[in-house]
Amino acid sequence: MKFGFLVHPVSAQQQNMIRAATLLAATVAGRAGRGPAAPYLPVPSFGHIVSPTGASCSGEVRYIPHTAPDLLGHVSESVSYVIDQVRSLHDNGAALVGLGGATSIIGNRGQRIADQVDIPVTSGNSLTAHAAHRLLHEVLDTLGEDIGTVPIGVIGAPGSIATALASLLLEDGAEVVLACRKGRVDPLLVLAEFPQRHRDRVEVTTDLADCLAKTTVVLAASSSGAIVEETALRPGTVVIDVALPRDVVHAERPREDVLILDGGLMTAGSALGSGFGLSEQLNGCLAETIVLALEQRPESYSLGRQLDPARIGEIGELAARHGFRVARPARLGRPLPDGRLAGFAAVRGRARTGGADESTLARRRFATHVNPQVGSMYAVHGLDRVFTTGHGAVLATADGTEYLDFVAGYGCLNVGHNHPAVTRAARGFLTGGQPTFVQYTSVPARTGELAERLCHLAPGTMERVFFSNSGTEAVEAALKMARAATGRTRIVYADNSFHGKTLGALSVTGRESHRAQFHPLVPDCLRVPYGDEDELRAAVAGAAAFIVEPVQGEGGVVVAPPGYLAAAANICREAGALLIVDEIQTGLGRTGTMFACESQLVEPDILCLAKSLSGGLVPIGATLTTAAVWDAAYASPTRSIAHTSTFGGGNFAAAVALATLDVLVGEELSTRADRLGKRLRAGLERVCAPFDFIAETRGVGLMNAIAFDPGYFAGATGAAVSESLTRLPGGLFDLSDTLPDTVSESLRHAGTAVEQALTELLCMRFVSALGTRHRILTFITANTNQVMRIQPPLVVDEADIDRFVEATGEVCGTLQHRLGH
Repeated sequence: MKFGFLVHPVSAQQQNMIRAATLLAATVAGRAGRGPAAPYLPVPSFGHIVSPTGASCSGEVRYIPHTAPDLLGHVSESVSYVIDQVRSLHDNGAALVGLGGATSIIGNRGQRIADQVDIPVTSGNSLTAHAAHRLLHEVLDTLGEDIGTVPIGVIGAPGSIATALASLLLEDGAEVVLACRKGRVDPLLVLAEFPQRHRDRVEVTTDLADCLAKTTVVLAASSSGAIVEETALRPGTVVIDVALPRDVVHAERPREDVLILDGGLMTAGSALGSGFGLSEQLNGCLAETIVLALEQRPESYSLGRQLDPARIGEIGELAARHGFRVARPARLGRPLPDGRLAGFAAVRGRARTGGADESTLARRRFATHVNPQVGSMYAVHGLDRVFTTGHGAVLATADGTEYLDFVAGYGCLNVGHNHPAVTRAARGFLTGGQPTFVQYTSVPARTGELAERLCHLAPGTMERVFFSNSGTEAVEAALKMARAATGRTRIVYADNSFHGKTLGALSVTGRESHRAQFHPLVPDCLRVPYGDEDELRAAVAGAAAFIVEPVQGEGGVVVAPPGYLAAAANICREAGALLIVDEIQTGLGRTGTMFACESQLVEPDILCLAKSLSGGLVPIGATLTTAAVWDAAYASPTRSIAHTSTFGGGNFAAAVALATLDVLVGEELSTRADRLGKRLRAGLERVCAPFDFIAETRGVGLMNAIAFDPGYFAGATGAAVSESLTRLPGGLFDLSDTLPDTVSESLRHAGTAVEQALTELLCMRFVSALGTRHRILTFITANTNQVMRIQPPLVVDEADIDRFVEATGEVCGTLQHRLGH
């Protein structure tokens, strides 16, 4: 049996898409000599749908290029138009036509159309109501709430879906507040439609605000659209929006304290075979039409304003028999992150008591006042956790759930969270009443002690230290020092590097995505390929300095080629340029030696440190250099204060940093990093080898990464477009060779960008899965979203390493299975 189905755009944007497609179809028709295209766009037919029962059908979905306001605003013309399309589908072999969206509303919910055509039609509203009703039960079950104790708002009476939902809920024993269209219906007449035994549990109102004030679980099913503002909902409210166009006007930034779900959707997943494929989210009206076709029942199943609850139950059972089920909870087409629905129970509980816990407040404040886009990204990927305690390599939330931290503040926590010796030093300094902010009125004793200690630990003949508050400030100090000492201006830096985001540091950062918004940058900065000695030799002639990372951490944990740093030191020396080594992320034991450049016996002219220098407790940065370089730059009364920092060089930060150095040296953490890093890489190579979406595992010490194959989705976009175009009627594929070169090139670039974004998404799903399923924290690198960083505190043990390796293997296997291997 063949079915037909009518749909229309729900927005002006979709309407424009339809118009564009219709134009293309008309163009092809004209080239083929078939005359003008019809004022609608036929889309691919469902080839051969087969249910688990063995039943089969086929179908044709037809788009009508008119929005709901267009159809509802011109009812007589719209009814005639729809009748013509139904008859056309009948002529094409359809034995049943489903009326989607507003085509099922006009003409007394399809009854008038059914009366004038010689083919059964159905609005599909019975299965739509069933899907919304079952989703509501799933939501309440997950929230741990009983339907008989929760007042439920239903918006849209006397519409068929809203009235049917109210009837189903009353049969469930629920209390219902039913909102009607103001001025268009008598509430007493609506109330009279329900059985006498239910009327004491239903309140009918024409005041939508009153309905929303009395309920925090709402089913929205009007035919109007855009009648409920998300911003106006009470905290803790759950709305299942069944309407198309949607009844809820979504806020620009989704609220954490309300939950808005798409309603009336079914899914077939892989249960049905189809020549075209069935969406993971299928409107109930289309699903009902398919189910009836599979049942070989060409009948007008759902028509008019009154839907029989028994028939709603029947179509739901038939749908289940053929492999359909209610779609998983989603917002605006996007499935909810794992745990979001269950976690909303706490939000509702706090809303009932008038309070909000600190974690919810923290997320709300961050998303509102710090960075809305990052807050949204955290929420989408399940990364919006709020930690309340930390020790060693472990972070914990307020409820005591512990996570293994393999990010460690991007390298700030080499000694772990709140190392006892470091926190003891901080407390002792403060409780002892020692002065911290005296560096500009007296000699800061602890600062001098720290400078001496760093010079003794660092490679080469370091004798001077400038203190600041961050890594990017340490780099700024190094760049200015190099220019001042040499009298030259050019700074050479490596491609794919990352040195910070202040203007000078950004000017020597080799990733354009970080720089694009801030041009013009500091002039006379020259980029060279990382690891290319010949390019460096040519660029550094006449330059003030070459700044380089021994391992490009934010570049994806790219280790310098063997001998490259030593060669760079010689090249700079021959050219009279200074070598600046940025050890902000690699230094202080991270790579298996106290400083990464020591592994190549390199003695830099300037060395930059920060991050773990104070154990992650106090902001601090340090720029170390030789006496010769310092004196060339600043050895005069005027020049000695040419570069200063208000907060840099305070006693408190120095005292904490001294304690951190004691821990790094005393616990031999660099040796530990070397040993455990080898164990980690061997394990990762073992568990990742079978999976082709992993390009490489790499690193040194406990600075490691998993790189995802950037070509894993190569050709996917082109194949998807070709597949779609070849299935579209009218020979649209033939138009592809007529596109202007600029358009074709733009499409190719867009396709490549989409494929790269898919790999980035795969990497983020990996990060998310490690966090949600294994309670292990990782993250991507700044320069590439296709590399997952692995940088635990150096205090992790063998059991932590093995746990991470095994979790990585499990996530690889799960993703491989989901990707169809």
